[in-house]
Amino acid sequence: MVEGSWVGLDVHARSVVAGVLDAGSGELRTLGVPPESELTVAWLQTLPQPTHVAYEAGPTGYGLARTCAQVGIACTVAAPSKIPRAPGDRVKTDRRDAERLARLGELVSVRVSEPGEEAARDLVRAREDARGDLMRARHRLSKLLLRHGLVYEGSAWTLAHDAWLRRQRFGSGPLALTFDASYGAVVQTKARRDALDRAIAELAYEPPFADVVSRLVCLRGVSTLTALALTVELGDWERFRPQSLGPFLGLTPSEDSTGGRRRLGAITKTGNTHARRPLVEAAWHQRRPLRASAALERRWQGQPAQVCACADASARRLHARWHALESRRKRRTIVAVAVARELAGHCWALATMT
Repeated sequence: MVEGSWVGLDVHARSVVAGVLDAGSGELRTLGVPPESELTVAWLQTLPQPTHVAYEAGPTGYGLARTCAQVGIACTVAAPSKIPRAPGDRVKTDRRDAERLARLGELVSVRVSEPGEEAARDLVRAREDARGDLMRARHRLSKLLLRHGLVYEGSAWTLAHDAWLRRQRFGSGPLALTFDASYGAVVQTKARRDALDRAIAELAYEPPFADVVSRLVCLRGVSTLTALALTVELGDWERFRPQSLGPFLGLTPSEDSTGGRRRLGAITKTGNTHARRPLVEAAWHQRRPLRASAALERRWQGQPAQVCACADASARRLHARWHALESRRKRRTIVAVAVARELAGHCWALATMT
């Protein structure tokens, strides 16, 4: 740092605190700046150039980074979990956060996605929210019926179960209103989830996602939703190595080792939850016996022989991997995570195939 200005920004919806470090004099000052991206960038342009900006990734998104890029200001969107902090530092304020970002020269940056890619990611995450809302609405309805001694004998949330629910009648007016509200919430949430599913199915096979998604769905257990979720959450597959996907997604065991002692714990669960969950769900499919699948054969149609061969080899390897771990008396949840970690590498191989 020999010239220009180094700026750390603590960005919130209604306020931005800036820590400005003058590279020449070493002076560090803190001040408030306008929260609007255009006004913030206009202020940055008044500082001694060149200006280097850093702020933490968060709910405010990448609008500020994109605006900085348009005017040629170097902007780093830092990964919050990778910003070093002293163990004894127990004071956290906007001013201290901004000053820390201004002083740190080496930050682990996150990838700033394109606006279209970010919109697709929001769509996939909206579907994830709808799935969680539907699960909670169903639980509330089933527990309401259980409290009044009504238990359905059979598979829940099927057409037959829905017909049974619609046949329920209650003598108490308040209870009938409560049931109608709970059942209506289930119906409305399911309709919202299904509408999002249709939108995702259409978007997945449009540029720029169609090429990668059509290859990923050739893998056993990887649906269109899973393929698109991985594509928009990971972004540019080329920036990873197969070995780095496991740590990035939090699928590797935590470790506390010192001297001659090595202790492994639960998986770290760092990184992207929205990509980790569908991968683990897809891993559970590898437990079932290998057999012909009409749906999988349809997905293979039109794909190069190399892609189909790679997907077939992946299915055989992951199935063998599952049962090899299970034969060692590993818990199935642990087996699923281990297979998901390896499945991530197979996804990378297909996504980067040219």
